[in-house]
Amino acid sequence: MPEPIRATARGVAAPAKAVSFVKFSDKLTDSITDITRIIEQNKEMIDSIQEIAIELTSSIGSLHTLTVKYARTANQILDVLLPILKNLPLIPRNVMDLLVKLESTTQKIIDNEVSTSKAITDVRSGLNTGDVNKIKGHADQLKTVTRTLTDMLPK
Repeated sequence: MPEPIRATARGVAAPAKAVSFVKFSDKLTDSITDITRIIEQNKEMIDSIQEIAIELTSSIGSLHTLTVKYARTANQILDVLLPILKNLPLIPRNVMDLLVKLESTTQKIIDNEVSTSKAITDVRSGLNTGDVNKIKGHADQLKTVTRTLTDMLPK
């Protein structure tokens, strides 16, 4: 059986040795230096992505403006035509269904105009000024717009 270990020092304090340790500030400085290096290495790609995002946002804004303009025109025409055509027996049912669906689609576009315009404006502004807070909240909103548009596509 092994012999038990016994303390050999009797109340004598051992001299303090210099303890080496890693300073938190050094670790943080190293991390910040690494982050800065990574950003510098990828600066061109980051800037290119931002430029492309700005151009895509502008294109989407123009497309949105055009879509709303023509949706309003189509909706005004359908608001006049649908009541007249519903009373004409020579209009086939499938044509009437198509016109009703078209009126519904144009109305959805018009109804979403304000929120979509705000999202596009905020995202464009955030991209141009580098203000992440203007961009943050709109990812979900833009996903909703995309889903709405996708749902309206013919199947």
